[in-house]
Amino acid sequence: MTIRGRIAAAAAVLLFTAGIRLTAQNPAGPPAAPGPQGAAGGRGGRQGQGFPAGQRKAADPAVVERGKTLYGVNCRLCHGPDLRGGDMGGVNLMRSQLVLSDQEGELIVPVVKNGRSTPGMSPMPPLPLPEDDVKAIAAYIHSVAATKVGQGGPPTAESETKELNIVVGGAEPGKRFFEVNCSKCHSATGDLAGVATRYGSPMALQTAWVAGGGGGGRGGRGGPAAEARTPKPVTATITTADGQTVEGRLELIDDFIVSVRQADGTVRTFTRHGATPKVDIHDPLEGHKKLLVKYTDKDIHDVTAYLVTLK
Repeated sequence: MTIRGRIAAAAAVLLFTAGIRLTAQNPAGPPAAPGPQGAAGGRGGRQGQGFPAGQRKAADPAVVERGKTLYGVNCRLCHGPDLRGGDMGGVNLMRSQLVLSDQEGELIVPVVKNGRSTPGMSPMPPLPLPEDDVKAIAAYIHSVAATKVGQGGPPTAESETKELNIVVGGAEPGKRFFEVNCSKCHSATGDLAGVATRYGSPMALQTAWVAGGGGGGRGGRGGPAAEARTPKPVTATITTADGQTVEGRLELIDDFIVSVRQADGTVRTFTRHGATPKVDIHDPLEGHKKLLVKYTDKDIHDVTAYLVTLK
């Protein structure tokens, strides 16, 4: 799968700052007895072995490694390098009931394929990832979960995500692409001045700019120089049949209802009947979404090579 394909899906995800949205809780009943040696990646006796995440059949190491790369590109910014939540608010996958119950991607694939909308949370849109890629990501997630210290605890140091050398493009063509496609909203001497110093690695920077947000905090290993950024929310303007206008942060929208959170914190919900009420959605990352169908692998590499020069 091309880098464009892997990253494009990531961006759509990150744009809504969402993830797999299920209540985090411990599985019912006492922990199961530890599995046999090697039942979870060949690490019999590790602390995580007594939990569902440690009772799965070990996946092919090549599949896990591929899933690790895909996770780094598609999921890391939202769910973090250690799966416990990233800069853009993704849930802790180490404590997700869905992840705990999943065996070989059978529960994770539908969520990624169809998206998920939970009242009170930003929706997760469907992602155009091949099923085999999602299963590889699931295999990687389970391999990390098998190393955690107790239920929902952090993984061990050996499971930390490695950085990839992704600065392989040309800064000059990247600058030209930026000037043509990005300069209407961004400036190398304005909002992006010193952007390379806000992220701990080129990988974190690339993931963030393709997504159109995020900061150089936890997910980017930015350290003291990093500037964490709060993604701007998706908002909506609702115009009722009698002309009343209500604006606020978009909380939920489907074929039947739409809810927005107003400035004073109250949530207004309206029943939808076709085009009534009229709903205008304002997505601050719309420009990034439109570019998803335009990017090529070379474009992504070139723009990243250019952005890392902005120090």
